Amino acid sequence: MSTLSQHATNRLPRTVWMLGLVSLFMDMSSELIHALLPVYMTTVLGLSVLSVGVVEGIAEATASMLKVVSGFWSDRIGSRKWLAVTGYGLSALTKPLFPLASGAAEVIAARFIDRIGKGVRGAPRDALVADATPPALRNAAYGLRQSLDTVGAVLGPLAAIGLLAVYADNLRLVLWFGVIPAVIAVALLAFGVREPQRRGPERAAAPRGKRLDWSAARRLPVAYWHVVGLAALFTVARLTEAFLVLRGNQIGVPVVWIALVTLVMSLAYALSAYPVGVLAARWGRKRLFALGLAVLAASMLLLGGVLPLAMPGFWIGVALWGLHMGLTQGLLSAAVAEAAPADLRGTAFGFYHLSIGLMQLLAAVGAGWLWQTIGSAALFTLAAALALLCLPALALWLRDVPRPATLKG
Repeated sequence: MSTLSQHATNRLPRTVWMLGLVSLFMDMSSELIHALLPVYMTTVLGLSVLSVGVVEGIAEATASMLKVVSGFWSDRIGSRKWLAVTGYGLSALTKPLFPLASGAAEVIAARFIDRIGKGVRGAPRDALVADATPPALRNAAYGLRQSLDTVGAVLGPLAAIGLLAVYADNLRLVLWFGVIPAVIAVALLAFGVREPQRRGPERAAAPRGKRLDWSAARRLPVAYWHVVGLAALFTVARLTEAFLVLRGNQIGVPVVWIALVTLVMSLAYALSAYPVGVLAARWGRKRLFALGLAVLAASMLLLGGVLPLAMPGFWIGVALWGLHMGLTQGLLSAAVAEAAPADLRGTAFGFYHLSIGLMQLLAAVGAGWLWQTIGSAALFTLAAALALLCLPALALWLRDVPRPATLKG
C-alpha cells in the first residue's frame, strides 16, 4: 500500500511542478537581491526604519491591488498563463535596475515595478494550480509550489553570501547575478507550462468581456470570505521579513552575514510547506494552522528578546518564522481554491491577495512607527499577542478539507 505522501507525489500534474520551478528561479533572483535591501536602504542610503516599512507596505499593497485585476481578467479572457508570463517578465526586467541604481529613488522605483510584476502574475498562477490539480490533491499541490518557491528563497541568499565572498564584497557585481535566474523563470513558464483546458461548465459560466466587474465579489460564498478574513487578521500579526533582517542588524549580525536571516527563514519554510500540505488531508487544516499561530507567537517572543536566549534565540526565532509560513500559507491558498467557484478562481485569488496586501500596508507602516516609538522588543511582543488573538477566528472561519474516500495504494 502506498503512503499518502507517495500517492500525492505520484499524482501531482506536470503543470504544478513546472510552476513550482518557475517560482524557484524567480524567488532565487529576488531573494539574492532583496536579502540585502533593508540593511542597504538604512545603512547606505540613510532611510529610517519607518521609511522602509512604508516602502515595503506600499509596494506589497500595489502588487495585491493588481492581483484583483489580473485574476479577474484571467477568468474572463480564458488565458491565465500569458498574464503570468507578463508578470514574471516585468519582474525580470527590473533586476538590472538594482545594480544600475545610483540612489534611493532608483532602488524604490525598481522595487515598485517588481511588485507590479508580482501583482500581475500572482492570481493567474495560483488559479492555474487549482485548474490543473484534482481537488483531493490541492493542499499538496499548493504546498509543493510553495516549497519550490521557498527553495529559491534559500538559494538566493546562499548565492549572495558566496558571491560576496568570491568577489570581495563587490555588491553591484553580485546583484547582476540576480538577472540570470529571472530570465530562466520566464523561459520555463513561456515554453514549459501548458495551460489546462477549462472544462465546458467552467468556460460557459465565466462572463464575457474584459472590464473589471466588482459585482463578481457577490458570487463568492461566505466560506471564501471567512478565509479572507482570517488571512487578513493573520497578516496584521505577522511582521514581514524586512523587520527580521533589521532586527538582526540591530543586535549585531555582521552585514556580510545578514543574508543568513533570509536563508534560515526560507530553509525552514521550504522544508515544511509541502509536508504540511500532504498532512492536511490527515490532520486537518485547523490543527495545523493553530500550530502555525503558536509557532509565530514563539518566534516573535524570541526575536524580541523576551525569552532570554540572546543571539541563539534570534536564530531560533528566524527558523520558527519560516516554519510558521510553511504551516499556514499553502493551507490558506488551498482553502481559497476550495471555497471559490471554479469560474471565479482568478477573481477569488485576486481579492484574497488584495486583502492581504492592504493589511501588509497597515502592518508595515504601523510596525515601522512602533519600532521607532516603543522599541523593537515591545513591537515583537505585541505581534506575538496578536497572533494568539487569531485563534478564535480560526476556530470559527476555517474549514477542514474533506477526507477523500479513495486515497489507497
